[in-house]
Amino acid sequence: MVACSIKAIQVNCCAQRPSSITKFEQFKNQLLSSFQPFIRDLQRLHIKLLVPHAIIKKTSIELVHTFTDSVFQFTDHESFPSQSNFGPVEEVGEAIYISDVQGTIPSDFPEGVYIRNGPNPLFGGFKSTNSIFGRSSHIWVEGEGMLHALYFKKGRDGKWSVSYNNKHVETETLKMEKQRNTLSFLPAIEGDSPAILSAYLLNFMRFGTVNKLLSNTSIFEHSGKFYAAAENHLPQEIDIQTLNMLGSWDVNGSWKRPFTAHPKKAPGSGELVMMGVNATKPFFEIGITSDDGRTLVHKADLKFKRCSLCHDIGVTMRYNVILDFPLTIDVQRLANGGPLIKYEKSGYARIGVMPRYGDADSVRWFQVEPCCVFHIINTFEDGDEVILWAFRARDSIIPGPDLGLNKFEWFSSRFKNECDTNFDSDESFFSQAYEWRLNMKTGEVKERFLTGKSHSMDFPMINENFTGLKNIYGYAQTVDLDASSYSGIFKCGGLAKLYLGDSKQRDYVKTEYHKLPNNTFCTGATFVAKPGGTEEDDGWVIAFVHDEQLDISRVCIIVDAKNFTSEPVAVIALPSRVPYGFHGAFMSIIL
Repeated sequence: MVACSIKAIQVNCCAQRPSSITKFEQFKNQLLSSFQPFIRDLQRLHIKLLVPHAIIKKTSIELVHTFTDSVFQFTDHESFPSQSNFGPVEEVGEAIYISDVQGTIPSDFPEGVYIRNGPNPLFGGFKSTNSIFGRSSHIWVEGEGMLHALYFKKGRDGKWSVSYNNKHVETETLKMEKQRNTLSFLPAIEGDSPAILSAYLLNFMRFGTVNKLLSNTSIFEHSGKFYAAAENHLPQEIDIQTLNMLGSWDVNGSWKRPFTAHPKKAPGSGELVMMGVNATKPFFEIGITSDDGRTLVHKADLKFKRCSLCHDIGVTMRYNVILDFPLTIDVQRLANGGPLIKYEKSGYARIGVMPRYGDADSVRWFQVEPCCVFHIINTFEDGDEVILWAFRARDSIIPGPDLGLNKFEWFSSRFKNECDTNFDSDESFFSQAYEWRLNMKTGEVKERFLTGKSHSMDFPMINENFTGLKNIYGYAQTVDLDASSYSGIFKCGGLAKLYLGDSKQRDYVKTEYHKLPNNTFCTGATFVAKPGGTEEDDGWVIAFVHDEQLDISRVCIIVDAKNFTSEPVAVIALPSRVPYGFHGAFMSIIL
């Protein structure tokens, strides 16, 4: 379901020479011949004086801008009325107080910020380009990041004050496009190979980077600081009170590569375990940052032989748990006329268990059935076994349709086919809860589905106090299959509570569902632990929801997770529509 949070990985075009020299040289010659009129214009500048290098560079870049703007034509993606809430919104820019609260915010709810990240394209919706090199297109998870925040502050009289704010994550590339005040970055992920390669070259020549720095997937906290993240760039530090950006976080200069949207705090030490996936070698590196966020205490190249689009990483008390599944980025494949991103059903799949400060040689690899996994529920140790719970699909929804097909027609036909038949087929990209039991003593792997075929779910949540430890409960957003087949994009029409602790006693784990009203869908759900709670499910699940019939966005706090199917205890009307997006978090802080 949620391939939602995978982004375009940063590519250094010069780092690897394509295997097909002839095809690449033909493309390069075609591109250079197209540039010749602009190069001649530059040569006609009869400048007798010594011109500063900066002026020459600026003039050259402006000529490349002129060439790009004249050759590439942007067009909007097609969309259906049922997809209107995927469209972007304007920035609010400052906190707006809210008085429309139905029900009662619990007195023991923590003060803090409920915040969600997601794509909000700067100049309208997603785009495609047409040019002499062919067509390229944004994939459906791109778009500049925007944070949506709801602030809960409790007065001395015990009354709650609630306010809302939203703001773009102002990365360097967002600032560049704002300065030009026009669409500038060419889509460089999906489309015809010559069009993507020309987008690589032109984006790099004009902006110094191949893809936009999106920071649109998640937000996390470490050592009292808050970061917006996506796979293709460093995390962006955020002032949680104002949502202003404070700069990129590179761990004091020691981490200079992409950074996962889902780092994990190691139980016990509080160190932050992260990974960086890149389209050129080294394909996968793991890093560990000190609990105060100041020092990179460990870094290792795991010597992957391919660029696997790993989106999540697991931790236990002693280990890091690593996924190497066959959804890959391959620049050489692109140069040979194939897709940049491809899910290879016949490719190998493996799970690695690595000592916390280990290296490539210390990883214990377990071969498993090929599949697609984006999100881990939890990982922990149980005797000789390392347990991995995650959401697993048989096929990948990333990058989307085959070349040349209308993506919304493709999504709709795929969804309808699966809903009418069985989404347990090899073609299915609906995900279900799954378990791998990895025996560190014998090397045996046991794997099975934890939930049945009646529901698809993803975007897992747990009580974060149990990250890396044996837990009982997991939570997720459930896909509304009928709405998905109609709209062509996943819509989450409810929430699920999974009783994972009894997985050994049942064929499928017990699951409770909280169904949202008709035509209402949720996004960014997260578990909020009750302060001083004594049991794992002491707390609430909170989510942004949108009523498509009324076109109204709300925040809905679910009853104590112990009474999961009951009505929400509070529904908060928002002053601005909140588009569907990706991951949410609750930051318990005093405002």
